[in-house]
Amino acid sequence: MRNFAYQRAGDVHQACALHGDDHRADFIAGGTNLIDMVKLDIMRPDRLVDVNRLPLTELVALDDGRLKVGALVTNTDLAHDERVAADYTVLSEALLSGASTQLRNVATTAGNVMQRTRCPYFRNPARPCNKREPGSGCSALEGINRNHAVLGGSDQCIAVHPSDMCVAMTALGATVSVEGVEGKRDVAFEDYHLRPGDTPEREHDLRDGELITHVTLDAPLEGARSHYLKLRDRASYEFALASCAAVVALDGDTIREARIALGGVGTKPWRSREAEAVLDGQPATEATFTRAAEAALADAKAQHDNAFKIPLAKQAIVRALTTVTTN
Repeated sequence: MRNFAYQRAGDVHQACALHGDDHRADFIAGGTNLIDMVKLDIMRPDRLVDVNRLPLTELVALDDGRLKVGALVTNTDLAHDERVAADYTVLSEALLSGASTQLRNVATTAGNVMQRTRCPYFRNPARPCNKREPGSGCSALEGINRNHAVLGGSDQCIAVHPSDMCVAMTALGATVSVEGVEGKRDVAFEDYHLRPGDTPEREHDLRDGELITHVTLDAPLEGARSHYLKLRDRASYEFALASCAAVVALDGDTIREARIALGGVGTKPWRSREAEAVLDGQPATEATFTRAAEAALADAKAQHDNAFKIPLAKQAIVRALTTVTTN
């Protein structure tokens, strides 16, 4: 491991000032992803700014019905919060489907939002990777790409986004609040993570020195039920091959509103507006769900090892929708 400096911040303002615009500095909280990256020599911070003592550990119900989640709320506390389990079931299920109990106990909300891809080529400094070294090439395009993305990729990168929590938050609707030396700003959760395009090294809309302070969940959709379905190679401690976060509100047997997001298949948490457009105002039947699934994957592009993800993701959508619309 390379040597680095360590500083502890007492408040958000100090944390941002200590980091500044130094792109070789990083914030550290739970460290469940960062420490892995440092050990692999993928991330090479000169300085770590410890934010664990910042007062960002509360969940606050707002007057407008939204839920404000502090950046340092652990995945365990968020998943088991009574309000989350009742009003944001899809989020609780997504969190509990990821990692292990030990990791969830220290992993934070903001850290989960910021976690980086598990692409084996990104994690191997001996292999070319445009995300790690822009312009070096994408080893996954010609290599083993069974676990890679079929949505949102480019000729520069097809690395899949790893988070379960972020898929659920994308379906629910949320806002990421960040603070830096130049002030505060809010970013719609759906826009926070970026497609690789020609700049795969830019993974999110966070500037140097900015710190996530909160993620605020939209007010629960009235009368809705939700579910997170994760399909993977084994039942625990495994990343998704395909997953679906479904939030559906019914008027009788008719879909009043639906929100669909996919994981395991996209280069970012993938909101499917196409599927939602098919579902809105339609009967809650398997035929409707199948049409929505087809729409969601219409633009999917398979590589030589991951074509199976397209029908798998369609199955996930149909199964998740069936679950939330069956009494």
